[in-house]
Formats: sequence, C-alpha cells, structure tokens
Amino acid sequence: MTRPPTAAQRRVIDAADPVTGRLRGTEAQLAALVKRGLAFRHPRPPHDHFLTPAGHRIREAEPAAPPEAEAPAAGGVFAARIGGEEDPPPTGPARVREVHSAWQGLLELRRMTNPDGAMDRPCAWERTHLVQAAALALEAAGQRPAGQDAGEGYRVRATPQPEAVAVHEPDGARLRACAATLEEAGWQVGEHTEPRTRARYLLASPRRA
Repeated sequence: MTRPPTAAQRRVIDAADPVTGRLRGTEAQLAALVKRGLAFRHPRPPHDHFLTPAGHRIREAEPAAPPEAEAPAAGGVFAARIGGEEDPPPTGPARVREVHSAWQGLLELRRMTNPDGAMDRPCAWERTHLVQAAALALEAAGQRPAGQDAGEGYRVRATPQPEAVAVHEPDGARLRACAATLEEAGWQVGEHTEPRTRARYLLASPRRA
C-alpha cells in the first residue's frame, strides 16, 4: 500500500474492535478497505469485515482524526487486567461477560489470521500486544490479578526480551496455576528466580508451532 487511507476510512479503522478487529461502516467503505488490503470479508455468515495485519498496523499508528473527533476516554476500551492498576475496572458478572467475550473474540482472530487456522496458538496480534494478550489469557481463565498493594495476584509486565513477558505472583501455587493457564493458551513458559529477591516468576512467549 502506498497511499494512506482517507479520513473516512481511517475513522472506520480506528473504530475497529481492539481485540477482534471487527469493522463497522458502509458497504462502500468496507469494500474500499478490502481492495486496499486493510480488511477482509469473513466467508461465513454474517460476513462481517475484519482488519488484516496491515489494517491493524494502521490502527496502531498515530490517529489522524482531530482531537474533537476522538472517542471520550470514559467510553472505555476493553483492556485485560495486567495487575496492579491504579484504577481497575469493577468486578462482577458484567466484567466476567466482557472478559469471556474478549477471549472468544481472540480465539476467532486466531482462527482467521493464523495461516493454518489454528486456535491453540497465539496470532500476530498477540505477538504485538504481549502484555495484554497474556493478561487476557490469565483473566479469562479466572486467575486473580493483583491489586495496588503488594499482596497476592498476578502482575504481567513487559521485559527487555523481544517476545516475552514476565508474570509475577507471590503465591507459589498460584504462580504454577498461571503457568498452566498460559501453556494451555499456547504460550511457552519457564519459571525463573529473581537474583536479588530470590522471588520466583514466569517468562512466557507466544508459541510458534
């Protein structure tokens, strides 16, 4: 692709579902995005349109829309619990449903974007959103994220390694449960010891095969 998307096309891209990449727009807008390789039409009914990896890269770039056109922060974009957030989302049945929906959407994204349609292996989106992807797998499996204090609960953090996240959980049994969850979700997991504190933690990377 050589030309950037039009302002109208960019608004459709920016409004895509952050996990699945599902698009909403007019037939003409969606067809134009497909023609440019930024979206594809799902072959099964209801034939929704989704961002391609190129479309995701456009979405993740700096937004072209003016500030007044941006969605208000209060509108809330789904984000999995990474642990230790200053302002975590409320818990309860609504959150459970939201997390379940996001996880099912991610599995569908795996099926649509992995070359072999595999759903047991992370996809390209997860490799570019390591912390969020690992956190979603943990939260969807019912693992408990940490609060703001230093108590129990997982914390998923970025690492200097290009395709690895660290998962911290002071309780040894729960740390092993996090490892099992990530392995079942298609991640390679190893347990390590922090040299200074001697605390155990996980290094997890998306499995490629």
